[in-house]
Amino acid sequence: METWLLCALGLVILLLAGDALVKGAVNLSLRVGIPALIVSLTIVAFGTSAPELLIAINSVLENKPDIAMGNVVGSNTANILLVLGFPAVLATLHTSECNTRKTYVFMMLATVLFIALAFTGTFGTWQALVLLVALSYVLFDAFRDAHKHRKGAALAANEDEEEVEGADPNMPWWQIIVFLLLGLIGLPLGADLLVDNASLIAREYGVSETVIGLTLVALGTSLPELATTTMAALRRQADVALGNVIGSNMFNLLAIIGVAALIGPIPVAPEFLRFDLWVMLGASVLLVPFVFWRWNITRAWGIGLFVAYAAYIGIVIF
Repeated sequence: METWLLCALGLVILLLAGDALVKGAVNLSLRVGIPALIVSLTIVAFGTSAPELLIAINSVLENKPDIAMGNVVGSNTANILLVLGFPAVLATLHTSECNTRKTYVFMMLATVLFIALAFTGTFGTWQALVLLVALSYVLFDAFRDAHKHRKGAALAANEDEEEVEGADPNMPWWQIIVFLLLGLIGLPLGADLLVDNASLIAREYGVSETVIGLTLVALGTSLPELATTTMAALRRQADVALGNVIGSNMFNLLAIIGVAALIGPIPVAPEFLRFDLWVMLGASVLLVPFVFWRWNITRAWGIGLFVAYAAYIGIVIF
């Protein structure tokens, strides 16, 4: 029981520290004159992925790479089947109003690239560099599109300052520093607690670290996306929900493993190649009707996605 409580404590610290780091970094960047556009495309995106990144780095440093791989693959599967499925059970996601084709194509290309590199057997330095180059292109393209959109809007009228997650124009300097310190101290502490105790749970129940990564750790680190998407569904902001999932999946594949593999090699266990990577790919393909044919994710679809995730977890565990 103590191990489970410490695991949960590590997860809570991770989530709170990640949120604190985003708030501190966003407001520090805006205070020193970095444009909101750049902040939203870089600092917020990386900051919200900080828990997954710290878990991956910690897992590699402690020679538990299966947790890192399981976290990324499991999180991507959970993001589609659970994070989109559960909110749709509560309220229809009106994805027919969204235009996410381009980012979805990027996500699918990132998924195929990741699977292809996984079949080399290990994510090492050159595989990491390939992922990070792909990430650089995605960020550059996003920045270029956002800049064009902002420039066009400015020609029509005076544009209000772009809203950025965690931004507070009245936040005092001392509070910014406190948020940064909480994030920088809390993230490695939470990652260490979660990885160590997740490994103990794996040994205690006789399951592999791969299974723990795919289930317990992946589900835990998907909680922020689940909360965001649920609120977006209730507010009829389907673009936020779908964009959040697609963006998170891209960052998981390209940034998390890309950075962690530079710290140390991440061998790919055979079960990933046989099953889990293909489930992740299949879940990604399920988004085609909602992205290209503009179908809404109705309650029936939500139940279907949720049941598919429950079945996947059942197969992984048993």
